[in-house]
Amino acid sequence: MNVRERKKLTARLMTSLLRGDLPAVRALLRAGADPNAADRDSTTPLYLAAVQNERAAVRILLAAGADPNIESGRGDEGTPLTAAAAWGHDDVVRELLAQGADPNLREDHGSGLSPLEWAVRNGNSETQALLGAAGATPP
Repeated sequence: MNVRERKKLTARLMTSLLRGDLPAVRALLRAGADPNAADRDSTTPLYLAAVQNERAAVRILLAAGADPNIESGRGDEGTPLTAAAAWGHDDVVRELLAQGADPNLREDHGSGLSPLEWAVRNGNSETQALLGAAGATPP
């Protein structure tokens, strides 16, 4: 598969995620879409699914090999776990932690906030408890 075809698959995957079209997401992954490939804005599929609170999509992407610890964006997004923690998407937080997301991984290549710091900042107490149980270190 050439670079152009890979970019098209990534674009279609992101569109399918935005629409919540899980059958299309599965089909695109089977067709060779890379679950870790960022789009032209540097957003990764797993980050997008986490921000949208789409636990089923998160599960599908993780099963297809998405790395829960890859940072999305160009310094303006973060990791899937920091996104889910910031928004209090507890089901997504649980899924990411169960599949190996690092509860202490800071965004911005290690210089930004941790998932727990986001949860505290936004008053997401259940998220804080989930992260604490997973070994998140308090700030």
